[in-house]
Amino acid sequence: MNACSPRVLITTSAFWRLLPQGMRRRWWLFRLFDSLVRHWPVSRGRRGILVIRMDGIGDMTLFRNSLDHYANAFGVAANEITVLGCDSWSSIASEVFDDYRVITINEHRYARHLGYRLKVNIRVRFFAPQITVSDAYFRRALMSDSLAWVAGAPRTVVALPYINERTRPEYAWYMSQGWEVIDTGAYPAHELVRHARFIAAVTGQSVLPEAPAITWRDRSPPAKIAGPYVVLNPGSNEYGRRWPLAEYVALASWLRARDLRVVFVGKAEEKACDDLLAPLLKDEGIVDMIGQSTLPELFDIMRGADLVVSNDTGPAHVAIALGTKTVVIVGGGHFGCFVPYPDGVAPGHAKFVYRRMDCYHCFWRCHKRDDPKASFPCVAAVSIDQVRTACTALLDSVNTA
Repeated sequence: MNACSPRVLITTSAFWRLLPQGMRRRWWLFRLFDSLVRHWPVSRGRRGILVIRMDGIGDMTLFRNSLDHYANAFGVAANEITVLGCDSWSSIASEVFDDYRVITINEHRYARHLGYRLKVNIRVRFFAPQITVSDAYFRRALMSDSLAWVAGAPRTVVALPYINERTRPEYAWYMSQGWEVIDTGAYPAHELVRHARFIAAVTGQSVLPEAPAITWRDRSPPAKIAGPYVVLNPGSNEYGRRWPLAEYVALASWLRARDLRVVFVGKAEEKACDDLLAPLLKDEGIVDMIGQSTLPELFDIMRGADLVVSNDTGPAHVAIALGTKTVVIVGGGHFGCFVPYPDGVAPGHAKFVYRRMDCYHCFWRCHKRDDPKASFPCVAAVSIDQVRTACTALLDSVNTA
C-alpha cells in the first residue's frame, strides 16, 4: 500500500468563516453554544490524544485494530489515549479497549438536546487534549467535527469525509480551521483500507489493512444455550437490510435437520412476525434470545457459537472479530465500504453472500421498494441456497478442524 495518502488543504476566507453560507438552521443554533465553550479558557496543561468515534458498534469494531497504531503514530503512550465513543457500546468498552481510557456519551441526545450538548462540550473542552483525531469517513459534522472543534487541541488530524452538497458548507467550515486533513481515498474504498491509509499518512510508513479482531472474555453463554449451536441475527436498524424472516425460518429448520441448535438474537424492537417464529419455538432445539441479552452476553453467545448468520449490521462485524465462523448477507447500498471485506483482508472464517444488481451504491435510498418495512430487493434477491452453501462450507470446516 502507498505509504503516504495526500494531505488536503482546505481554505476559506475569514469573512466566510465568520458568516458562512449554506448552513442548516441547526448548525447556527448549535454553533452559538459550541462557541461559548470553544472560547472558554483552559488553565490545565494539554496532554494526550482524544480519539473521536461517534459511530455504531460495527464501525467501532472495524476501527479497533487501527487504534493500536496510534501510540507510535502520534508519539504518546497508550495510557495517554482516550476514546470518545457512544453509550450504545459502553458496556463492552472496558474489555474491548482494555489498554485505553474510554468516555462515552449519548450521541442521540448530543445531536438534539442543547442542555446535554453543552454539558458534554464543557467536559470535552476541559479534557484539554494535545491532539484530537477523527479518521471516520462516514461521520456527521454536527457531532464528530463539532466535538473536535470544541476540544480546541493545538493539533487536530481528521480524515476527509464523505461530502455531499447538503453537508459541504459545514465540513468546509470545520476543516478550514487549520486542521490536518487526510484524504483516505474516493468512495467506495473499504473502511479497513481507509484506517490503514490514515495511519500511513500520519507515519509516512507503509501500513497494511487488517481484518477486525477483538479480545473477549472466556465466559459461557446463558445456561439455556447448550451444545453445538448456530446464531441467527435476523434484525437490523434499517428494515430494508433485513433478509426476509421467512428465509431465516427456513434456514433454522435446515440447521435443525443437521442436529444443530439454533439461537435467534437481536434487539427487542427488532422482533417481528411472531406468527412466523412461534411454530419454530415449539422445538426445544431453537432458543429465542431476541431482546433477552445484554450486549456483553451477546458477545458471549456469538463467541461460543459454531456459526453466526447475520444481516449486514454491527453484530456481523463483531462475530468476525471474535473469530467465529460467520456468514453475512449483503445488500448493495454502499457495497464494498463495510462489506464484503477486501480480498487479502477477509479472514477465512467469514463468507459474504450477495446478488449483484445494477442499482448498487444507492446509499440505501432504494427506488425499487414500495413498502418501507420490506427488504431491499438486493437483499431479498439473496437465495437460501446461497446462504446454505456458505453455511455448509464453514460448518464442514468446523467439523474437520
